[in-house]
Amino acid sequence: MRPEIGYSFATGLRQVLRQDPNVIMVGEIRDAETATLAIHAALTGHIVLSSLHTNNAIGVIPRLVDLGIQPYLISPTLSIAIAQRLVRSLCPYCKKAVKPGKEIKDIMLKEIEKLPLTVKEDIAASSIEVYKAVGCKKCGNIGYTGRIAVFEVLSMTPQLAEIILKESSEAKIGEEAKRQGMITMKQDGILKALKGITTIEEVLRVAEEK
Repeated sequence: MRPEIGYSFATGLRQVLRQDPNVIMVGEIRDAETATLAIHAALTGHIVLSSLHTNNAIGVIPRLVDLGIQPYLISPTLSIAIAQRLVRSLCPYCKKAVKPGKEIKDIMLKEIEKLPLTVKEDIAASSIEVYKAVGCKKCGNIGYTGRIAVFEVLSMTPQLAEIILKESSEAKIGEEAKRQGMITMKQDGILKALKGITTIEEVLRVAEEK
């Protein structure tokens, strides 16, 4: 970007659109002008990939509305919203399986209960086991090596499109996400904690609802 000569983020995006690309990646939708350009690019048949700062996948729709996008433009242009946060990965050489305390177990069971039946039935509530970081030479006595993402995915559906037109509140969108069987970032993290990929403490640190 060169603001001194009037070459802004939105100006650059307009130049990209003139090249008639099939796929466009917009680093971040940060203002109304960029949001409008990205939406209109999607309306005219381009695949648009972009990032948007929100707390979760559900927050994408209200955020676009806040940026001035008319609700009737969102359903035909938004295909999928994916939210992610990073947690530290346990060292595979020194991690240790432990039984969670009552408070942690109650938190986990509460989230497991909300999972889609196909996912929930694979988890035996009586044998819930988590892992803790220990530390060894291979991980520099930290107990963790690298990071991994926890995700949640919201898809556009006819039901969601109807909600957006009537009332694009996070509560209503959340109800549709539940109907879709969406696994939240917190639930995805708990599933990863049960598999020994990360610790439950890491999951609660980054994905606990405020």
